[in-house]
Amino acid sequence: MNIESGFSQVAQSLLWPVLVLVGLAFVYALWAGGATLMEAWQRWRQPQYRSLRAAPGLSMEELELQLVRQVEPVRLLSRLSPMLGLIATMIPLGPALQSVAAGNGQQALAVFSGAFAGVVLALAAASVGLVVYSVRRRWLLAELLVVRKERGVAQ
Repeated sequence: MNIESGFSQVAQSLLWPVLVLVGLAFVYALWAGGATLMEAWQRWRQPQYRSLRAAPGLSMEELELQLVRQVEPVRLLSRLSPMLGLIATMIPLGPALQSVAAGNGQQALAVFSGAFAGVVLALAAASVGLVVYSVRRRWLLAELLVVRKERGVAQ
């Protein structure tokens, strides 16, 4: 066995885990998007709504860390999903090209369809993640600014 076939086998073994991760990313993006829409509705109904829990004993650094922890999952979603989509597309490309070279276009078409479905779901998840990250980060930074003003902390 040469190194190329070894790499190919390792890459092929990654396809199902990557597809599962893409599926999970898409489901998480839908959940995060729905949660953000619900929070937007709560903010609209209650202008004083806060999702940043500013307990009196917490320092400003601890509050900033809390803010980062709240938005980090969707930030990672928006950055990792496109990479997973690319992997999900590239792994089946080798066998699909071999099918085309062997004159079996139907088999190649089936492989291409599945590969491109994975990248579409991954890009959709990344898009939702980026929007959720941007909106939630803006809300939380505005809340942090209010807390700083309430505590009289210089900026």
